[in-house]
This record gives sequence, structure tokens and C-alpha cells, in this order.
Amino acid sequence: MREEKILEMKDISIGFSGIQVLKSIDFTVRTGEIQALVGANGAGKSTLMKILSGAYSNYTGHIFLDGKKITIDSPKASKKHGIQIVYQEVDAALIQHLTVAENIILDELVNEGKSKLFVNWKNTYSRAAEILKTLHINIDVRKIVYDLSLAEKQMVLIARALSHKCSFLILDEPTAPLSNRETEKLFEVIKDLKNTGVGTIFISHRMPEIFRISDVITILRDGELAAKEKISDVDEDKIVNYMLGRSLNENVSFKHSSSKEEILSIEALRDGDKVKGADIKLHKGEIVGIAGLVGAGKTELCSAIFGAAATVTGQVKLMGKKVQIKNPSDAVRLGFAFVPEERRKEGMLIEESVTFNLTMASIENITSFGFLLNLVKSVNEAEGIRDSLKIKTPNVNTKIKNLSGGNQQKVVIGKWLIVDADIYIFDEPTKGVDVGAKQDIFKLIDELAAAGKSVLYATCEFSELLAITDRIYVIYDGRTVKEIKTSGTSEKELLHYSMGGK
Repeated sequence: MREEKILEMKDISIGFSGIQVLKSIDFTVRTGEIQALVGANGAGKSTLMKILSGAYSNYTGHIFLDGKKITIDSPKASKKHGIQIVYQEVDAALIQHLTVAENIILDELVNEGKSKLFVNWKNTYSRAAEILKTLHINIDVRKIVYDLSLAEKQMVLIARALSHKCSFLILDEPTAPLSNRETEKLFEVIKDLKNTGVGTIFISHRMPEIFRISDVITILRDGELAAKEKISDVDEDKIVNYMLGRSLNENVSFKHSSSKEEILSIEALRDGDKVKGADIKLHKGEIVGIAGLVGAGKTELCSAIFGAAATVTGQVKLMGKKVQIKNPSDAVRLGFAFVPEERRKEGMLIEESVTFNLTMASIENITSFGFLLNLVKSVNEAEGIRDSLKIKTPNVNTKIKNLSGGNQQKVVIGKWLIVDADIYIFDEPTKGVDVGAKQDIFKLIDELAAAGKSVLYATCEFSELLAITDRIYVIYDGRTVKEIKTSGTSEKELLHYSMGGK
């Protein structure tokens, strides 16, 4: 067992574009300790850890290691002091077409390899295998990372962290992409690391995991420290109250009426390990929420319904008639529209104009003979949507990349208004938009329902669900675990079920 080290962050604050994200936070972690870091979405968890890992250097406050002030202004400086982070997006942190060994020893190959003409491959493979062995992980070090499972990729990143002198390991939502069996394996690794004196900071939304693995819990709320407790001194209700810490009666309610006519029925929908069983019913003119935290499977469920997943099984009925949605084209033909969470990656073409983006889903309406584009009609259509949605743009020929996030989102939504769909699927539609744009989006969705359209609204922002939906399905670990009437629930209850509470 190595000598205990204490890492302290004192009076840490940071802001972006004039918005204060962290406000005078104190945070302490020791080696040989597993500390959970929790908070509602936007509380500042990831930002605090990005400061500790050297991703952000524009913070105020001080960081100390064993009482000695240290400077962390880059990832290299963080690693120098024994701090390693494994982000949730494991694919982005690995070089997919290199071997396991090369990814584990990557920093050495890049930094130390500059002074060497040749790489000692035998030594590289041997060292990587030895590191994996200490973690009790059986992965072929010569295997290409692209061919690994998500769980194996995560283990490679942990192994890379331990290839350095790692004293403190930060795991950001590590179980989000994992199955139960893979999660068990990860917990074994974390406990082994604790026994060797590594301090682990465990960021998670999943309540059962927090109680099972943690010694201490730190809770953030709205960029401030809400509490730090021994895990044995708190229960689920106490944690939830610390996380929310405010009145739940701050929501703007949108009132509309829905019919009893069932439009969509989904039974036992599955998509491999991503969606493990979803049952949903949607009526005409109804707004139904899909509540869940990061990694719960909301996005995957929306994609599966829209035909954008390859391994979907289950039963889908429209107006009581069984249908097959094999791809997004089938979905659009059947009257579906989908506004994805990652609008810049999946919802628009950022180098194209506002007109192009608004009309690309309804190209057949603005062409003659299937190939002659009517420019006047396309511009008129685009200007009509621009005016109705109050999209702020110099003109409809402006490239969409030059619009604000809120106006980009209005364009992504607006393209489906021209199509005139029957069922709208919104996945985190207010992500990254300002308050004014958020209210505009709420109003638009409410107007869709009032016009007899049906809406599925997926988000981890529970206050939004309480404001705009009629019913809510809670999804946890890829399954719909609870159906609740919105008028009879609370943000606290939604959080409870979203974190695996019974």
C-alpha cells in the first residue's frame, strides 16, 4: 500500500461567455478512496474534473497536493502530478486503427519516441500485457482497438492511465455504455485499484452504483458545493434533496387537450444492448415524455423508433396496424419526423444555407420532374418557416453554421414542418439553447399537439417534461421502467426512478 496523498481544490471558479459555471468550490480526495461526484445535469461535475485534468486553465482558485500548491494548466501537467481521467466518449480518446498495446503506451511512444529512431515492439507488447495483467484483464495486446467492445476500450483507457504513476483516477459516467456484467467487471477493477492506493473519483447518475462502490459522496448543485458526506450517512432521498435544492413549482405549464385515439403502439422494442425493452403508447394530439439520465438509452430508443438502428426487434403499430420501419426513409414515409440530440452531426449540414437545411427533408415538394429544383419555391418555403419560427438570420441564404445554437435548432425543427409529419420525435431539443429559444421551442411543440400532431419528447431535463408533457415514460438501463401521468408526479420522483430507485 502506497503512502496516502491528499489532493485539494480550493475556491475554484470558472465561467464561459459571461456565465458562471462553478462558484468557489472546495473539493478534496484522498488516495485509497472511492469518491462519488454527483449532481443534476449542468451542476458542474464534468467542468470541475476538466479543470483537475488540465482541460481548462482559465479558472480561479488553487490546487494543492499534500499541502503544496501545484499548477495544473494542461493535461500534461495533470498527468505529471498523477491525475488521470477516462472520459465517457472512449472512442474519441483512442486511436481506432492502432493496437491495444500502442494505445496503452501511447504517451510514451509520442513523447519519448521523439528521441528514438526505432520502437522496441517486444518491450511495448510486454509492458502493455503486464499492465493489463495487474488489472486482471484478458485482452490480446496485438488486437486492433477498432475491433474491441466498448467495455474493453474503457479498460484500455484505464490501463493507459495506469501506465503512468497514477494516484488519482477520474471516471466520467464509466458505466453508461456497459452491460451489467461489464459493470461488475469494472467495479472489481476499481476496488483492486483502491486496494493498491489509487484514489478514484466516480461521476455517475446511477444511485445503486453510487451506494455500492463509493466511500464518500460530493454533491454539486448549480455550480456550487451542496454537500459532502460519508456514503453511510446518506440515503437516496437525502441525495436527491441535495441535488435539487429548490422549489419544483418553477415550471411554465402549457395546457392542451389530447384525444383517446391511439396513434402509435410500441411493444418490447430492443436494439441489442442499447435498448433492452421499451413499451410506449402515444395518442393523437398528445405529448409524451421519455425521461432518463445520461446513458439511460433515450437517444438509442429514439433512433430505434425512427429506423436509424440496425438490430431493432419488437412490434410497432400505427393506427392499430403493424408496420415495419427498416430505415429512416420508411419512417418519413409513414409520417415520422426526428429532431436528433446532436444537431450539428445528425440534424443539419453546417456548410449549407438556411434554405437548403429547411427544405432538404421535403425536396420532392420543391422539384419538378423529380430533378429540377424550383429555387423561387424553395426560398419562399424557407422564408415562411423563418418568419413563423422567428429564426434570426440576415437572410435564408446565410450558412447555418453562422446562426446561434437556438436558431440552428429552430431550423432543424422547421425542416419537418414543411413535411407536415404526424408523429414528431424530439431528442434533447433544448440542448445548448438560451432561455428565449427554449420557450419558443416549447410553444412550437405545444402548437403541434394542438394541431393534432403527436409528440415524443426525450430529455434528462425533468423540469421541461413537467412543463410540457401529458404522460412520461421513465427509461433506465435501456428499459422503460415506469409510466407516470405528468400531473401526478414531481421532479423528485422522476429523478428517483431514473437513477434505478424502486
